[in-house]
Amino acid sequence: MNNSKNNLPFAATNYTTMLIGLAVILGGFLIMTFDSEEFGFGILGLTIGPVVTVLGFIIEFWAILRKPTDS
Repeated sequence: MNNSKNNLPFAATNYTTMLIGLAVILGGFLIMTFDSEEFGFGILGLTIGPVVTVLGFIIEFWAILRKPTDS
């Protein structure tokens, strides 16, 4: 058995990056709601919002796959 002090699977930086990614995802959805065109067919609903949302998911995957440092 491994008797290490830290039993968490991620470091504090991983959790911080996950929270940042979650905020970016929610920001992307929020940007999509600001579109003034009917049914969201404007630039915010079709381009900027989805790109920001995908960027948030990329940040999330990076935070999960990043190896925590031992410091």
